[in-house]
Amino acid sequence: MNLYLGIDLGGTRTKAGVVDETGKVYSKDQIKTQVDRDPQAIFADIADLAARTIASAGLTPAGITAMGLGSPGTSSNETGSIVFAGNLPALNGWNFRSAFHQRFNLPFYLGNDANCAALAEAVAGAARGSTSSVTVTLGTGVGGGIIRDGNIDAGFNGTGSELGHMVLIAGGEPCTCGRRGCFEVYASATALVRETHRAAASHPESILQKLIAENGGIANGRTAFIGSRAGDAVAVTVVDRYLTMVAEGVANIINFCMPEVIVLGGGVAGEGEPLLLPVRERALNLAFLPDDVQKPGIELALTGNDAGIIGAALMAAKNLQAGQAG
Repeated sequence: MNLYLGIDLGGTRTKAGVVDETGKVYSKDQIKTQVDRDPQAIFADIADLAARTIASAGLTPAGITAMGLGSPGTSSNETGSIVFAGNLPALNGWNFRSAFHQRFNLPFYLGNDANCAALAEAVAGAARGSTSSVTVTLGTGVGGGIIRDGNIDAGFNGTGSELGHMVLIAGGEPCTCGRRGCFEVYASATALVRETHRAAASHPESILQKLIAENGGIANGRTAFIGSRAGDAVAVTVVDRYLTMVAEGVANIINFCMPEVIVLGGGVAGEGEPLLLPVRERALNLAFLPDDVQKPGIELALTGNDAGIIGAALMAAKNLQAGQAG
């Protein structure tokens, strides 16, 4: 049995796990990423995390077949470097492969975090058994991963499927990619928090504002949903607008590539059916779907917080098996 180390590099937290080819996790750990530092310091913490995670599985690095890392934004597996990640600017251009080779002397593969999450869901999650799927991650940003016949489809150069950066509203909110009105700036947890604060500031008498005040003046991705469940009209409006924007993006994905299954993951998807059911209904109504054709499934991710580490490990396994240099 081959074991792989998967690393999920995020703007807030970085996770690592020892995983086999079926997606089973044998050990895992996480740290705060602390992105406002130089790349050497960030890498040192990630490497220490990797070493601890391997050791907690009762292994040495020699017991690991290969390592994989999923990163936000655009990365180059060919060079082993992050090309551009708007939420991780200090790491743009940083050569992870060289650094990991020096520390662990293992094959190392780099990919987009949403592609990794999509692979995890296709192998061990909600899209298992499907021939095509798209996973949309609603986190700090919005990621998208496309799977066809068990393989990641990221275009001819491996940098495609940036679904978070399709424009929903021309000239809308500014995005880290340099454009305006992207899916990400309306459907990410960051966007939901922004709109929560805006609405609460405009309605100081609202339950929403009270919830924020009780949390030290800070909203999170759950605040508006909590206020909505409490019957606060301001929070209901924020949530309804958010769900509509998620559904608009999902409908675009359906129209573009008609996958068998669309999986919703990331932190906001932790709301469960209050998010899934309205998004499913609205997206299927918005999409161009004749009445007599089979509809794609829209489901919640099943691999949860482990999606990134499972997918990064599986990405490494697939690259190694395909003979890709690592």
